[in-house]
Amino acid sequence: MAIVRFPAVMKYYVDNQTEFSVSAATAAELIEKIVEQYPAIKFHLLDSEGNLRKHFNVFVNGTHIRDLNGLDTLLKENDKVI
Repeated sequence: MAIVRFPAVMKYYVDNQTEFSVSAATAAELIEKIVEQYPAIKFHLLDSEGNLRKHFNVFVNGTHIRDLNGLDTLLKENDKVI
């Protein structure tokens, strides 16, 4: 399971958690599962077409996903996603 860290200003939408685990194979699947589990965050993460909003930066183990494989970035056990 990947370990997801949310900024303090967003924790309201994920049951006041700043860190939790999500089982997902890719960054896209991780975002999908977070939205399924915490539907109130959908508007903040995704635009009207279901794409990740441009102002959100996603990092896997400290590297921006745009420098990896974007939303197709594969996740391994204990990867840190911020």
